[in-house]
Amino acid sequence: MKNQNIMNEIEIYQSQENNIELQVNFNNDTLWLSQYQLAALFDTDRTSIIKHIENIYAINELDEDATCAKIAQVRKEGKREVKRDVLHYNLDAIISVGYRVNSVRGSQFRQWETQLFNRNNNLVA
Repeated sequence: MKNQNIMNEIEIYQSQENNIELQVNFNNDTLWLSQYQLAALFDTDRTSIIKHIENIYAINELDEDATCAKIAQVRKEGKREVKRDVLHYNLDAIISVGYRVNSVRGSQFRQWETQLFNRNNNLVA
């Protein structure tokens, strides 16, 4: 796991149903999401996300040092601003979690990922 204290480009993602909005960190040619953002994206709880991530690393599906980073974030806590390092996961980890999550949004993600793969590999007419 690495620390990333450099400026990040931030994009806003909004679902088709317009019921979630995520600020997405782009850095090193990939995007990064926190555990809370993953839970919102896949419409599940954070403990499920943590369980899936732990399993991904336990079976060496992904290298934790390459796919997980602490990214500094400034948050308001009461009346003061506090800088905290928050764990974020890159696109490889996001995709791996997406194929494990058992939710409607997880299913929508898998369908979207399959369509994108097929289109990019000319597998669909």
